Amino acid sequence: MELRHLRYFQAVAEELSYSRAAERLRIAQPALSRAVKEIEFELGAEVFDRNRNRVRLTPAGAVLLRESAVLLERWEESLRRVKGTAAGEEGELALGYIGPPTQPFLGRLLGEYRKRYPRVGIHLEERTPERVWEMVAKGRLSIGITRPVPLAQDLGLQTILLREERLGVVVPVGHRLDGLSAVAWKQLEREPLVVLARREGVGLHDAVLAGCRQAGVTPRLVQTPSLIGTVLSYVEAGAGIGVVTEGIVSPVHPLRFVPLSPKQSVPLVLVWQEDSDSPPLQRFRELVLEWKKKKLMWNFQAE
Repeated sequence: MELRHLRYFQAVAEELSYSRAAERLRIAQPALSRAVKEIEFELGAEVFDRNRNRVRLTPAGAVLLRESAVLLERWEESLRRVKGTAAGEEGELALGYIGPPTQPFLGRLLGEYRKRYPRVGIHLEERTPERVWEMVAKGRLSIGITRPVPLAQDLGLQTILLREERLGVVVPVGHRLDGLSAVAWKQLEREPLVVLARREGVGLHDAVLAGCRQAGVTPRLVQTPSLIGTVLSYVEAGAGIGVVTEGIVSPVHPLRFVPLSPKQSVPLVLVWQEDSDSPPLQRFRELVLEWKKKKLMWNFQAE
C-alpha cells in the first residue's frame, strides 16, 4: 500500500463523497475509486459502505482513518525534519571552546545562532586548547574555538583564523606601568611574572616565553596557575605582573592591560573536520565568518 493510497482514502473519508474528494485531490474520480478498491483488496475488508445516495465509513474504515492520520502526520514531520537537517535548521552542534578568550563574544554568537536555528541542539564543552583539538579530531565535538597547538597539523583539521590577540601585561590600577601606551619586553627583566600554566594554554605560555627570549629576557615565573581568572587574582593581590592577551581584562575590572612591544600575538582559530561537515556546523561557520567580516565578535555593542 502506497502513501498516496492513504491520502486518497483520507480525502474520501473526510468528504464522504468520491466526487468532492476527487476535486479536492485534483484527480479523476475513476482513479480515486480504483485506489480505494486496491486498499480494500489488500486489507481484505471494505472501508466504505456506499450506494448511490451516500458514502459511510465501515468499522474497519474508521480504524483505518485514525491510523492513517497518525501515519501521514508522522511522515510529514519526518520530511520536515529531513529537509530541516539538510538546510542546517535541525540537528546537533557540539562546540568546544577555551574560556576567557571567547568570553567577549561567545554568548552573543550562540544567542544569534539559536535565534536563526532554534531546532538545532547545542552542546558546549569548555576545554584546554589541546583537548579541543583532540575531541574535534575524534568526532566528539563538531567544531572548536581554540588556540593552535604543536601537533595541530598532524590532526588534519580545517582551520580559520578568527583573530590575532596581542600580548600585554596586566597590572593593578596605579601601578608604575599603568597608563603607558606600551611596555617593552626588556622591562620585564627581574619582574615577578604570573603566566597561565603550559598544560592549560600551551599557545599563550609559549608565546610569552618566545617574546622574552627574543628580547634577551630570562623570565621569572613566580606563579603558573591553571586558570586565567587565577592569574588576575594573583595580580590583584600584588603577587606579580600578569602576561595575558588583550580582551581578558574588562573595562570595569580594577586592573589595567598594557600591550607589550615589539608586538607579539596569539591566534584564536576555528577548527573542524572536513569529513564531518554537517549542515548545522556549516551554518555555524557561516555565522562566525559573517560576524568576523562585520567585526561583531569584539564589538560589545553588537546585538
